[in-house]
Amino acid sequence: MEKRIGAALIVVENKNSVPRLNSLLSEHSEIIVARQGLPLQEKGISVISLVLEGGSQQLNALIGPIGKLEGVTVKSMMMPNKKD
Repeated sequence: MEKRIGAALIVVENKNSVPRLNSLLSEHSEIIVARQGLPLQEKGISVISLVLEGGSQQLNALIGPIGKLEGVTVKSMMMPNKKD
């Protein structure tokens, strides 16, 4: 399995989804290189940024379920594989 670098930006508008979101992040912690959370209280949202490293299937196994959470939006990107 070839590892790729990726990133995800998660916007949480529904605090009831936070426990499941945290559970998903814990379940996939082996591919999370960095995580930063920013509570934007004046806007009533929280933003989480992730730097990820793993195979395409691993990255999709995390991003897909996050996108199905109520009141949670996720956008992700993966860097193309570089050939040496």
